Amino acid sequence: MDALATLLYDSRAHGAMFCRSLLDSPWAVRFANDAPLTLLTMPSGAGWVLPEDGDPVRLDTGAAAIVRGPAPFTVACSPDAAPRVVVLAEDQCTDELGRDLTESSRIGHRTWGDRPDAESVLLTAGYQLREDISTHLLATLPQVVVVPADLADCPLMLMLLDEVAVDRAGQQVFLDRLLDLLLVSTLRTWFDGLGADAPAWYRALGDPVIAHALRLVHDDPAYAWTVGELASRTGVSRAGFAQRFTRVVGETPMAYVTGWRVSLAADLLRRTDDTVAAIARRVGYSDGYALSAAFTRLRGTRPGEFRRQAAAAPV
Repeated sequence: MDALATLLYDSRAHGAMFCRSLLDSPWAVRFANDAPLTLLTMPSGAGWVLPEDGDPVRLDTGAAAIVRGPAPFTVACSPDAAPRVVVLAEDQCTDELGRDLTESSRIGHRTWGDRPDAESVLLTAGYQLREDISTHLLATLPQVVVVPADLADCPLMLMLLDEVAVDRAGQQVFLDRLLDLLLVSTLRTWFDGLGADAPAWYRALGDPVIAHALRLVHDDPAYAWTVGELASRTGVSRAGFAQRFTRVVGETPMAYVTGWRVSLAADLLRRTDDTVAAIARRVGYSDGYALSAAFTRLRGTRPGEFRRQAAAAPV
């Protein structure tokens, strides 16, 4: 798999929070639901995305945006509009003073707002990314990513909007899968548009030698990779491969391999009950001591302590 596929492979929407807001000016909605990522679009009307710390970002009609959480953010008709509604969960919203508005603002299925034919329509979907590998993705994103309407995946957007408005059998699964597709499509379009400013691991997909090497490492992290082995598999000299990899990716081949293995180990520590020794063998270390040394050096904590902290973290 390529780098983006690997980062998102184990990420799936499960019971994602969808909200359709029907709004008349002046309007502003604050989202405080702790979602790591929120995908949003305005099929009708336009507005501004106001991150907790950062400059307002314009959201035109039909554009797709991804907001990196879990910090709250506001979507408003203008940058100076004060929030009238605070969304805490799919079925819970209040005013700015904390008074419940859930029932008084409900218009229909997954729909809240001012009136059914309001001038602006805002569609939001909260996306959970719990896997440790996905922190690599989050670290590369600004607080707000916007893909213009002419580049956004309109068919998926329209399907999502139509489905949210009705209550049908199997709807949550259908919406979750649509959200998965829309997230990948939006991220891929945005990264493609960055060109030379895209993350090194994404730019590497355009280099056939380095892309091949990354796929080898991602597909079989437990293999005893060396610089020489990767160079041989990709058909270039050892010295040439090492220089090329470092230039394209921004770190040495073995530093990348170590970081990838530690990220995989962190995922397994969080999601399984396997012993540290078993996890070590799965990600390419001879025993738990070798994994512990690498893990502690990169994460600043031992694997066992990391697992205890992850188990104690709120769900």
